[in-house]
Amino acid sequence: MKWTGRRQSGNVEDRRGMRPGRMAVGGGLGTIVVLIIAALFGADPRDLIKNVPQQQTQENVPVDPAQEPMREFVSVVLADTEEIWGQIFAQQGATYQKPWIVLYSEAVESACGFATAASGPFYCPPDQKVYIDLSFFDELKSRFGASGDFAIAYVVAHEIGHHVQNMMGLTDQVHSMQGQVSQEEYNQMSVRLELQADFLAGVWAHHAQTRLKIIEPGDIEEAMGAAAAVGDDRIQKQTRGTVVPDAFTHGTSAQRVAWFKRGFQTGDLSQGDTFNVRYDEL
Repeated sequence: MKWTGRRQSGNVEDRRGMRPGRMAVGGGLGTIVVLIIAALFGADPRDLIKNVPQQQTQENVPVDPAQEPMREFVSVVLADTEEIWGQIFAQQGATYQKPWIVLYSEAVESACGFATAASGPFYCPPDQKVYIDLSFFDELKSRFGASGDFAIAYVVAHEIGHHVQNMMGLTDQVHSMQGQVSQEEYNQMSVRLELQADFLAGVWAHHAQTRLKIIEPGDIEEAMGAAAAVGDDRIQKQTRGTVVPDAFTHGTSAQRVAWFKRGFQTGDLSQGDTFNVRYDEL
């Protein structure tokens, strides 16, 4: 991706030098860390962390200077999403509300509650912020085999896709169904929401290419590699040794790649209605 020397977003809040102190954790959190990792992108953080007891103090810690290029890259990608989604919303007679990205180390307090880096990048609807521990991208490469700068761009674009869904009212519609339907049905709605966020990431990539000319050879393959790496089936196979489709919350590797690819190829929002497709045809 062509990004060096380009505009960086001003909507980046850097909390990496502010690490929360020790947290009193109950409920066997250690036993569900793998499941949280399985929910890498876009899981409702309120569901993940609402029952975690907290005791938070603040301590200042050094910021790793080796992360500076990554911070700049994420800021550039965020700026590109601002430009593309701002244009798309304007074409529909609406105003795009720019989200923030919060960079943190190890743990963070959000409007959705207290979270650790184990939860992966997440979008918090109440404060309209994306939370990222930059060390996640090292894990994305080393643990999940997804490398390349556009793999990182895909992660950011996916989380911004959740912001777009939030502005469209879709996030609240899905979350309001929790407790109203069975857990299996709610998981299926979560899959639909996540696959649509993958589609929206593809839509952004489409317009980033046609309008900004920033995509280089191999970039889209890097994004699809990242999407495949975090499919529910692949992660369950790695962590459990077996695949349990009823427990899917994000979609299979093939589904995530397919919906990202559809968004990239069409750039057309009308092609991304994952809620009116038969679940077995997603």
